[in-house]
Amino acid sequence: MAYQTLQQEYLQIPVVTRAYTTACVLTTAAVQLEIITPFQLYFNPDLILRNYQVMMKCMYRYCRMLEEGSFRGRTADFVFMFLFGGLLMTIFGTFVSLVFLGQAFTIMLVYVWSRRNPNVRMNFFGLLNFQAPFLPWVLMGFSLLLGNSIIVDLLGIAVGHVYFFLEDVFPNQPGGGRWLKTPSIIKMLFDTPEEDANYNPLPEERPGGFAWGEGQRLGG
Repeated sequence: MAYQTLQQEYLQIPVVTRAYTTACVLTTAAVQLEIITPFQLYFNPDLILRNYQVMMKCMYRYCRMLEEGSFRGRTADFVFMFLFGGLLMTIFGTFVSLVFLGQAFTIMLVYVWSRRNPNVRMNFFGLLNFQAPFLPWVLMGFSLLLGNSIIVDLLGIAVGHVYFFLEDVFPNQPGGGRWLKTPSIIKMLFDTPEEDANYNPLPEERPGGFAWGEGQRLGG
């Protein structure tokens, strides 16, 4: 019975978030079980041991809220954001000699969500209150306290800002236009005309839900 409940909850996670979260968990498990070596994935075990829990929760939570919120019914556009962000991050990463970009990708997701939800109030470990757009910078400060390089976080913020600007800001400016267009092949592969009747989205206005932070909309 418990297995069926867990399976049902797992299948209710939107497809892109489910695939990405599963890949992250399986990859980490394979490294820890020494099925593959960290060097095969340019993986940093020390970074993961110190930062794994917070970043994994961030990745799952904000990836899911994006897919269920502003990308609801736009799976192809969400996949295209992954591809665009991953490509840009890889290009930028070569100039700063970064070989592990998973944390930067998570920060990118957080950045896009935070800019699209500017009125959400956040709480960090019950000590710090701020609005959502400051969340990536707070996470960068947390990373700095752990002794990690902030270059990874800055890369994620930079790529997230490029995507947000091209997708949300520039098209609404006088003389602006939409430069990011999801290729038709991706739309054909990922967009479906019908909604899943059993779909159970997480409310985008509740970005907390785990130990380090909670949020609520202003005036709510």
